[in-house]
This record gives sequence, C-alpha cells and structure tokens, in this order.
Amino acid sequence: MKPTLPPLSLYIHIPWCVKKCPYCDFNSHVLSADIDAESNEAFYVEALLKDLSTEIPLSSDRELESIFIGGGTPSLFSAAAITQLLDGVRTLIKLKSRAEITLEANPGAADAAFFAGYRQAGVNRLSIGVQSFNDGHLRNIGRIHSAQQALEAYKLASDAGFRNINLDLMYGLPEQSIDQAMDDLKQAIALKPQHLSWYQLTIEANTLFSSQPPADLPSHEKLAEISDAGIALLEEHGFKQYEVSAFASGGHQCRHNLNYWQFGDYIGIGAGAHGKLTSMDGHINRRRKQRSPAAYVESTHSGDTLSSENRLQDEDLLLEFMMNVLRLNQGVPAAAFEQRTGLSLQAIQLRLLHARRAGLLEQDPEVLRATEMGRTFLNNLLIMFS
Repeated sequence: MKPTLPPLSLYIHIPWCVKKCPYCDFNSHVLSADIDAESNEAFYVEALLKDLSTEIPLSSDRELESIFIGGGTPSLFSAAAITQLLDGVRTLIKLKSRAEITLEANPGAADAAFFAGYRQAGVNRLSIGVQSFNDGHLRNIGRIHSAQQALEAYKLASDAGFRNINLDLMYGLPEQSIDQAMDDLKQAIALKPQHLSWYQLTIEANTLFSSQPPADLPSHEKLAEISDAGIALLEEHGFKQYEVSAFASGGHQCRHNLNYWQFGDYIGIGAGAHGKLTSMDGHINRRRKQRSPAAYVESTHSGDTLSSENRLQDEDLLLEFMMNVLRLNQGVPAAAFEQRTGLSLQAIQLRLLHARRAGLLEQDPEVLRATEMGRTFLNNLLIMFS
C-alpha cells in the first residue's frame, strides 16, 4: 500500500541568536559581529535558496501550504534579507493562495521598521518569544529582554498591521508560584493575541540547564495545578486548546504546526534543519542538513547540504505517526493512518484495542484520538505503539 501524498510545508532555519538560552536545545549559535552585516545576510539567504532548489525535485510538484521561519532568532535579519528570501522562494516553488507565512521574533530583537518590512515581504503571522512577563523569571531562564520590551514588541507588531500573532509563554519556571504563572497568562490574554503557545519548561540534554540545573523548580504536583488552572483560564477567555501546548482564539490554529501534527510533509532548509518527504513510490524519508552554519553554507556550493537521510521503516512510521497525531485534542480520522503511512490499520488493531481498554484511546473506531487520561499520560499511550 502506498501512502497518499500529504500537504507540503517549508521550514527555514536561521540559526543565530544574541545569546544562547540555557534551556534551549535547538541548533542555535551566538551571533558574531560579522554575521549581521548585509553582505553576510545575503550570503546566507543565497545558501538557503540554493538548498531549496535541490529539495524541490523531491516535492512532486506540490504547492506550499505554509512557511515557517524559525531559529535562532530570525528577527535579527533585516526586512531586506527576509524580502530577498521570500521573493526567492516564490520564484522556485508555488505557494497556495493565502499560504500562512510565520516568522519568529524575540522582544530583545524587535524593531518597528523590521516588522513593517516583514509584513510587506509577505509574512502574515508573527510568533513572539515572550516566555514570561516577570523580570525575575526572565533573568532566571537567561532571557535578554524585559517584560516591558515584551509588551512593546507586541504593540510594534500590532501597529505594523499583524492580525495573526502568537505569544510563546513558559510555565514551571524556577521559583514560580501558581499565582505568578496565572499572572503571566492574564497579561498575555489582555493583549488579545490570536494564538498562545503555553508549555512547561523541560530540562533537555546538551543544554546548560542539563549540566547546571536551576534550583527551586516547581514540584510535579504544582505543575499539574498550574496546568489545570491555566487551561481553565484560557478556555474561559475563548482560547481553545487544540494540541498539548497550543491554544487558539477565533479559529487561528497554526496551520504550519498542524501539518506537522497531522503527519504532513515538509521541506527543511538551513543549518541543522530537518525535513520529511513522501516520494511518489510511497517511501517516507527524513532528511537532515549540516548543523554548522559555516559547513552548511559551504556545502551549498557543492549541492550537498545533507548530513543524513534515512527511510522510515514500518515501526518508525507507526510510532512517529502516533507521536504527532495523538498530541491533537481532536486526533485524526482513522483513515488518515493508512493515507499518511501506507501501513495497514488492520495490522495494528490489537494495539488499538489494548489502548482503548486501558482508557487511553477513544472508543470510536472512526477516529484516532487520545482520551483526556491518554493526553495526561501520553508517554504511556505511545509505549503501546513503540
């Protein structure tokens, strides 16, 4: 059985930051003095477009549903560089009408002229990394901006004409009380963004917090209280939870991330970017790019930016599909399993039966959706498909 070609998105990675956050495990690098010059911005954009040109033959002539420019801190790049980038993308591959184009921005790297320029370039969604409106908590997690700068960044984005704005917020911060976590949410809600990403601070391997863990992290019991109280508060103010850490107002779900969670395809370009592509013969491949920005740029001249590529085998496909779709509150139609993986749904009926009997998966055979308990104990549910 061959999988059906799913929707296609594009992820673009810009790997530089002013400072590496101690909790961050993304491929990001501290900005050196010579990177932000216009010539070097243009050089990296040129490399991105060369990279994209090598990926397009694998796209099976599909149009892009969405673009996400992440990092790092993409808002360190000038509006001219983002314009050059998006203009170049449009010359290489077709975008669907009203494609969602998101750019990540940090309050410490927010500029009114840049925001207006991004919008003119075609960016129609901003994602602002606020994390907290408490200056003490921001210092504790190594952020370089203040609460006031976060408020100013939102105003700059709104004044620039953006009407689809996401705010990133974290909870479970060192020394954070339940009331303080709720106060962060209340301040975010008061700004009336269209989307909130609200997620727990986790200590990831190969980060500074991994080797030097912060003191006074909230207990598991307090984290559960914060989560329950926050979800209720967001629901009260019209923010519908549609994924573990994603809440949308007025139907503004992030279409790019939904494509990930529904096991869609995406091209990944940029240093350290990952991609997932389904071929016409039904195989699904993971593609990873050179992590070092210098090595990545150099490799674009030879047309070989890959650091690795692997074909997903049946067990990999099963687990990866479930890891994504079961994060969604609504899950997916059961038929999507065969359409997106090419595997037989009948072949996993015993596993589905065990998950349903355990109360972790909804009983309806027409959908694959975790129960409330299944979302709470998602790792336990996923073990059944590993």
